[in-house]
Amino acid sequence: MKKIKFGVIGLGQRGKGLLKVILMNMPTVEVTAVCDLYEDRVREGIDIVKEADGRTVYGTTDAEELIHRADVEAVFIYSAWESHVPLAIECMKASKPVGVEVGGAYSVEQCWELVYAYEQTKTPAMLLENCCYDRRELMVLNMVRQGLFGEIVHCEGGYCHDLRDEISEGEQRRHYRLRNYLARNCENYPTHELGPIAKVLNINRGNRFVKLASFASKSAGLNEYINANMPDNQKLKNAHFAQGDVVTTVITCAGGQTIRLTLDTTLPRYYSRQFTVRGTKGMYEEVTDSVYLDGDGKHSKWKEEWGNGKAYAEKYDHEIWKKYLSNGVQGGHGGIDWLVMNDFVDSLTENRPCPIDVYDMASWMCVSALSEKSIALGGAPVDFPDFTNGAWLLNKI
Repeated sequence: MKKIKFGVIGLGQRGKGLLKVILMNMPTVEVTAVCDLYEDRVREGIDIVKEADGRTVYGTTDAEELIHRADVEAVFIYSAWESHVPLAIECMKASKPVGVEVGGAYSVEQCWELVYAYEQTKTPAMLLENCCYDRRELMVLNMVRQGLFGEIVHCEGGYCHDLRDEISEGEQRRHYRLRNYLARNCENYPTHELGPIAKVLNINRGNRFVKLASFASKSAGLNEYINANMPDNQKLKNAHFAQGDVVTTVITCAGGQTIRLTLDTTLPRYYSRQFTVRGTKGMYEEVTDSVYLDGDGKHSKWKEEWGNGKAYAEKYDHEIWKKYLSNGVQGGHGGIDWLVMNDFVDSLTENRPCPIDVYDMASWMCVSALSEKSIALGGAPVDFPDFTNGAWLLNKI
């Protein structure tokens, strides 16, 4: 079995975990070089590889050096948000296929640059959005494509995750979220919620996003948390966080559907992605893990039906998960990290298009830049670029 020689950029908590748990266990991946801005993380990456298979790989703090090495055929990018697009473009220009960890874009212009780099080089690039591979999201996608929910009218998603500790300890953890929450006010992490919805609505494949409007609440959660839990941190106690505690974004589509996204990461709460699909014949709601189909006679007993998603899984699990459960679930985040990484690698070995391509990447990531503009304009609607230049009308699923 031929292995692809990969370089890995970004060895923080996320990158280091993926290297150890996923990449070192993939039969078609051979890690040949690792990179991080911090030398201690580089050494940790080298140690992870050596412990796994006895090899001593090359390590560097220079990402461009890694990209251009002769023993690197493809690249995984797990670094800070700000670096994702520039590094992905550099990889494509160097003819190195690239898998890019999720995050939002900083401008619409850099999303166009991403598209242009692909169109000029035809080097594969994939956004590694693991939530598109979650068992329930794929089950619902399967049900949608079988017509069980009828014509889809509205979808919702959220990234609702209490990250107050991670953000507040950004300096100690050397984590990029802190500087972003201090400086930006936007839907800064859109792809977890939007990716599965885009698949349901066939975005860039017969449908597209048309307009966006975003609204942000005031910022209060981080200041209260820091004052209560980090009273000696004079730098952050009185800091002004630009990022609103709750950001609500509405997107309209060419097919007439509406989408509501929620970013909620700086107030106390349970985790949820709020994945919801509404159609003319039924719905699915992630918060209660519930399917409701028109005519099932249970409208008046709706609370009793909470959690019935499990009952539908046996019949409607996606083929990806049927096979996965049969072979054995692997890796982190309930197995979805393995699925997304493996699908990218398989697309390279099988010479097929990336399942989440550069046009998806640009369309999903640019939500951050567009929402930042809309919020600054008081929630005014802004136009969504068509990164396919009209090809969405002809593209098929």
